[in-house]
Amino acid sequence: MVNRLPGHVRRATTDDREGLKALWRSMLLPADELERRLTEFQVFETADGQLLGAIGIQIVRQHARLHSEGYLDFARAEEARQLFWNRIQILASHHGVFRLWTQGSSPFWSQLGFRSASADKLSELPPEWRASRGEWYQLQLKDEQAIVDALGGDFAAFMSAERRNTERTYERARTLKTIITVIGFTIGILGFILAGYLLIHRNPFSPVH
Repeated sequence: MVNRLPGHVRRATTDDREGLKALWRSMLLPADELERRLTEFQVFETADGQLLGAIGIQIVRQHARLHSEGYLDFARAEEARQLFWNRIQILASHHGVFRLWTQGSSPFWSQLGFRSASADKLSELPPEWRASRGEWYQLQLKDEQAIVDALGGDFAAFMSAERRNTERTYERARTLKTIITVIGFTIGILGFILAGYLLIHRNPFSPVH
């Protein structure tokens, strides 16, 4: 059995430039063009920093497009997609995204509910993306009209509420991480104190080996 290092997802930085370009070229993607949009990408890497995959997330108004997905190790693709999906949901909530779009046809996306976009749905595709050839798949996250109607047309209020919800989620995660760190540190100190106590108070008459 292969011992795999755990993977995690983070936003791409300029330090990932060369690794991403190698990935894009291996996937026959336009590396030079994508390099200029590097900050759109989330990367999947191992604990020791080995880049294994990436996906682009472009947000235009209340729409997000998943694009240029690729992997150097396709055996880890499903693991990466699940982590990407967790991140996509957070970003969508933070930016008030109503609908996700992709031209990726992986069964993973269809299992999440992405469906081939009908002519009616394609009319909602942002103009910035309409030049891209191929079939589009879409997933509605929120009912745009129902939300606008409920808010009396006050979309700014909706966006503000979404950001507050996301910030509260991040704050809870940071608090939990701090608590876990403090508990771990406390256990370590107690272990050190116990070891010192046992060393000092060990039986002086016990035989030495």
